[in-house]
Amino acid sequence: MSANEDAVSPQVWLARAKSNLALARAGQHIAGVYLEDLCFEAQQAAEKAFKALCIYHDLDFPKTHSLANLMDILEAGGVSLPVDISQAAVLTQYAVRTRYPGMIEPITRSEYDAALDLAVKVTEWVEKALQQ
Repeated sequence: MSANEDAVSPQVWLARAKSNLALARAGQHIAGVYLEDLCFEAQQAAEKAFKALCIYHDLDFPKTHSLANLMDILEAGGVSLPVDISQAAVLTQYAVRTRYPGMIEPITRSEYDAALDLAVKVTEWVEKALQQ
């Protein structure tokens, strides 16, 4: 598969989402890894999963990290999002600010757990949607 084909394959986007999710999960067991970085990976997993679903439904999306924007595009395209999936918009806060020192208060373990849980829900929901 060429790079251009990868860019328009929902399965490739979902695979990348799963990769980010794996990093978000595994990183908690590695000494010296910041929870902020793991929340970034969780956000990336949800973002790429939503973009996979946009591609699957032939919906154009801009270059964005805003999960609310991506969810709006999906809903405008006729995709009904469950309430628990809609809550993933909160992950957008981890898209940029967590990557740089001093831009956000340190992430707590409970915040990380919640971010990971949301990313898992989004990724699994999108995977099921792509199988239909």
